Amino acid sequence: MSLEAKRKEIEEYAAEQVAEIAAYDEDKLNDVYDLHNEIFNMDYYIVGYYQAAQWLGTDTFEAIGMIQDYEKFNFGEVHTDLGSSENVANMLAYILGEEVIQEVVEEYLEQREEEEGEE
Repeated sequence: MSLEAKRKEIEEYAAEQVAEIAAYDEDKLNDVYDLHNEIFNMDYYIVGYYQAAQWLGTDTFEAIGMIQDYEKFNFGEVHTDLGSSENVANMLAYILGEEVIQEVVEEYLEQREEEEGEE
């Protein structure tokens, strides 16, 4: 699975989570940073070292590079245990989730407005 396919998977996962969260507390959609944290930081996206290694596949080194760049830029140093496939996979999901969350929320709200307009 390519990195672009992983990004699409994360986008679809985020869309499912946004719809689920909006169903019980639509106000949470007003703060995409908290929403991103709830979706991608409160629980693991992938559980298990084997599953994480399989998901990362041939993109492992690219993922490690992305994580290093992200953490150095945001925190000044790398905190993720890069020797753990589970940690690498979940941090990659976190980063990709951050990249797509705003667009996912906007698409959800637009779709909801269209559905309300049809009624």
